Order: sequence, then structure tokens, then C-alpha cells
Amino acid sequence: MKVKKWILLIMNTLVIFVVTAVSLSFYFEFSKVLDQRILLHLNSIKTLKKIQLERLIDKEWNAFNYTSLPKNTIIKLPENKFLTPGIYDLTDLHPTKQTSVGLIKIKDSIRYLKIISYQKIKQILLERTGMGSSGESYLVGSDYRLRSQSRFSPTITPYKIAAKTKGTTNAFKKGNGNGVFLDYRNIKVYSVYNPLQIGNLNWVILSEIDVDEVTIPLQKMRLKLVILTLIIITISIILSLFLTKIITEPIKKIQNSILLMVKGDYKNNLSIKNSPTEIIEIANALNNLKAMLSGAVAFSMDIGEMNLTSEYQPKSNSDLLGHSLLKMREKLASYRNIEKEINLSTKRYLVEGLENERARLARELHDGIGPLLITLRLYIQNNIYDKTHKETMKNMIDTTITEVRQMTNILMPTSLDNFGIGVTLINYINTIKKSIKASIFFEDLTKKGKSKINKKQEINLFRITQELINNSIKHSKATEIRITLTEFNDFLSLYYFDNGIGFDIKNVTMGSGISNIKERVEIFDGTFLIESTTNSTVFEIEMPIKNNKND
Repeated sequence: MKVKKWILLIMNTLVIFVVTAVSLSFYFEFSKVLDQRILLHLNSIKTLKKIQLERLIDKEWNAFNYTSLPKNTIIKLPENKFLTPGIYDLTDLHPTKQTSVGLIKIKDSIRYLKIISYQKIKQILLERTGMGSSGESYLVGSDYRLRSQSRFSPTITPYKIAAKTKGTTNAFKKGNGNGVFLDYRNIKVYSVYNPLQIGNLNWVILSEIDVDEVTIPLQKMRLKLVILTLIIITISIILSLFLTKIITEPIKKIQNSILLMVKGDYKNNLSIKNSPTEIIEIANALNNLKAMLSGAVAFSMDIGEMNLTSEYQPKSNSDLLGHSLLKMREKLASYRNIEKEINLSTKRYLVEGLENERARLARELHDGIGPLLITLRLYIQNNIYDKTHKETMKNMIDTTITEVRQMTNILMPTSLDNFGIGVTLINYINTIKKSIKASIFFEDLTKKGKSKINKKQEINLFRITQELINNSIKHSKATEIRITLTEFNDFLSLYYFDNGIGFDIKNVTMGSGISNIKERVEIFDGTFLIESTTNSTVFEIEMPIKNNKND
């Protein structure tokens, strides 16, 4: 059997069972509550009328006045009965059997009789507020005959109507109570009863209403429940058909999406709306699988293009594909780091070779050309007698000696070995100040004699400062340059500022000068930061102090 038929069968069977059970439960519960409410209402009416009767009789007794009694009454008291004062049921002594409540008092051995007006009793009991069209309250004597007018037989004397019902019998035997049973008309009623014992009266008061009148709303509700049940079942069938469509169509979409994944298409996401949460969750899980596979493919492509900074997070510890790709990236990153170290080493050797060559040239100039120029000067001093000619030649030689010394100092300052980088930069800056218009301020915050900056770092710092000053003079049109060299315990900092025209860091093409600076910083695992705006260009360079002074 297909899923569609199973859903229709199970769903409609459950709906019919549940709706029927709920309807029956609601019907019986409503019937039970209705019975309780009707009996409670009748009990309130019965209690009210009982209290009214008790007050009436009590009032009449208190108003009993011997002087105002009529001399002749329609009821004649027997000689041997009613010999004590009290309240008595004298209905059977009335000629027409009209309900008669007699009040007897004795004074000077004479019995005085007062009959309470039947109309007053009748008025209390025939008051029908809250009793509907079939409700009534009535009195029954110990002889099981009515003592109040029946609203259903207004022309018949109450005494002539027998009322030995289950309610009256229980009232005389057991006292208060209620129930549903046949009344004196042999009609099923809701009944509430209570003994009425005042003086020598032994009556029962009952308040009743026909079951047929009370159950009219219940019957209407039963019809409505039947109609509602049929409507719900019809709606259930329609909804079940709609539900099968909601379930089966997404399943087909999921099936087609899986077939596409088998063919290697991970890009098309599955979109399912207006479906059960579980099906949407399955679709989302499938989309997550596609996303994971797409991410793995994209990550593998990045690795293939050597983009080793690309991020990828395996979905779980069981994601073998993801972990394998990460291991591959780690291996490639390791190879790249090795390559980077090789490149750095190559740059370091090139820079060291360059500096060694410069040092050799400086020595050649200092030890070769320098002594020759001095010898030549001495020769001119001693062998040329024309004073004008002599002075001219001596000035030319002195200028050449000065230029050679400057070239030697630029190629490899001798002060680096003797006094360190701070003094060397001060001497260099003082020298070039003479030939430029810009003002240069240098602050030396190295540790002087306790400095841990090694020889190679000192040479590189000197070359970097040379290059920065040269760039400012040639390109930035700066009028002010500020340089600070600071030595800390484990790193050093070179701060360089000029107020030149600046440049756009994002768009500028780095020349060989800045490229050389970056390479020199990288060789010593340093950091290089540039900030440039109009009238403000800042270079901040930091290098760790790793090696000893003599390295």
C-alpha cells in the first residue's frame, strides 16, 4: 500500500475515533453539569419558598390576637383532638377540603382557632420566577395529598390530588434529597424535596421541572454535535488529501536533489516550504550536506591555487574529507614555509654579500686611494714652488680626500665598530645636513655601551635610515624629518616621520628603495608599518633582538 493511502486510512480513522469520543464525552459531561445546575437551581427555589412559608406561619402566630378572632369559623374542632396549643393541618376538617393551616391557642381552658389565609400560601407557591414553563413548587401532606394548588390542574382542589411519588416518599422517610423521577402527573421531572415541619405540621415541599423542557438545549446540542462531527470528518478527509500532497511532493524533490548530487551537482539548493517540520529538516540537512561538499570542493580549489590562508572547518571529528584537506593544507603550508625560509636565507646571503662587498670597497678606498692622495699632497707641498699653483692643487687633493672619506663612510661607517649605530647615525645626519635644506632631528634611545643590537642589525638599520632619508629628499619635498631609534629589552624600534606630500599606500607602486627596506626588515623577522597622508608620512619598524652583540 502506498504512503498516500496509509496516511488517509490512519488519519481519518484516528479523527473519527477522537471526534466521536470527544463528542460523547462532552455530551455526557454537559448533561451531568446540566443536571447539577438544574437541581441546584431548584434547591435554591425550594429553600426560598420554605423560608417564606416558615416566616408567614411565624408571623401569623405572633399576630394571633384573641380579641380580633371571628366568633364563628368554618372549621369545627373535635372535642377530643387538638387539645394543646400549636400549629395544625386542618385541611381534612374543611368542608371543601381547602388547605387549612390552623393556629390554636388556649386561654382559660378555652381553645382559640385562627386559620391562615390559603391565598397567602398559594401566592408563595405559585410564584414561578426561574421555573420555566413546566416548573412548580408544591406542598404534600403526610397523607400524600397536595396541600397547594397544582398549576397543571388549577380547577381541582389540591386535597383531591394524590402525590405518592418517589420524591415525597423519600422526603418523609429520609429527609432532604433530589433526583429525576416521575411526579404526581406520571411525568419525568427534576425534583428537589425537603420536609416542612413547623409545629404539628408534617408536610413536604417540592420544587420540580419537566425533564423534557430542561433537555431541549441538550437535544439541540446533540444535533449540533452530530453535524459538527460530520463536518470535522469531511474536513479531515480534505486535509488528509492535502497532507499527502504536502508530504509526497517534497519527498520527490528530495529524491531528485539526491540524484543531482550523485552526478556531482552541489550548487542547487533544495527549497521546500509549507511542509512538515521533519521534511523541512531533512531538506535542510541535505542542503547542509551540499554546502559541506561545496565548501570542501572550494577549499580544495583554493589549496590547488596555493591559497593556504583559506579557512575551512570540518563538520565533526568524523568528517574524514575535511580533515584530509586540512592535512593537505598543513603539508603545503609547511612546504611554503620552507620555501620562504630558503628565500629569506637567499636574501640574507645577498645582503650580507652586498655589505661585505661594500666593506671591501671601503677598505680599498681607505687603505689604497687614501694613502696615495696623502702622499701626493705631501709631494706637492714639498716640490711645487709656485704658491698659487700649489694651493690650487692642495685644495683639489683635500677635496678628493674628503670625498673619498665620505664615500668610505657611506659604504661602511667605521664608527659602527667603535661607537655603535646611534653615534653612526648622528655623524651621518650631521654630514648630510650640510647639503640639504630640510631639517633633520634624530633622537638616540639605544643603550649605548650596554646595547644588545648586533653588528648585522646595526648595518641594516643604517642602510634603512639612509634609504628613508634619500626618499624624503628626492620624492616627498619634506622640510622636516624626525627619527627616533629606541632599544628595548627584547626588541628595537625605528620611528621615521617627514612632513612631505605623502602618497596613497593602496595605489602607490613600491620602488626598489622601499622594497629593499622591506626585505631588510623581513631578514630579521621584523614588522614594517607605513601610514601616509598629506604632510605626514610615518614609517614604524620593529625588530626582535635575538642574537648576541657580536653576531
